[in-house]
Amino acid sequence: MWSTKGEMVLDIRNLALRVAQAASDRRAQDVNVLDVRTVTLIADYFVICSAESMVHLGAIAEAILDEVKDEDLKIKRREGSNEARWVLIDLGDVIAHVFHHAEREFYDLDSLWGDAHRVDWEAELEIGREVVQ
Repeated sequence: MWSTKGEMVLDIRNLALRVAQAASDRRAQDVNVLDVRTVTLIADYFVICSAESMVHLGAIAEAILDEVKDEDLKIKRREGSNEARWVLIDLGDVIAHVFHHAEREFYDLDSLWGDAHRVDWEAELEIGREVVQ
């Protein structure tokens, strides 16, 4: 959500969009935002993305953490180190899953949560930018 001054206002959906953008900015592959509110109580949104290498995976995870560090958010949990092939960052209502591409194919969370609505996060961010201008 954007304020009338062009500043981003933190809300849950906006947080998911920002996490997706941070991953994309680090060249994450196949970034998906799933609205899982109708299929689970554990979170409102999942952000799922892939990395080409272990170094790339760590860079994406750090970019996500950097994006939210200035917010008044407590990172509830981070599973997997930068050497892991799947890093989970639990921001409460938004959970980011950063996979090495092989693990993403194996675990296939996109299909597992296939009943969730897929958010067109790039279009929503673009609309927000147009409103500000």
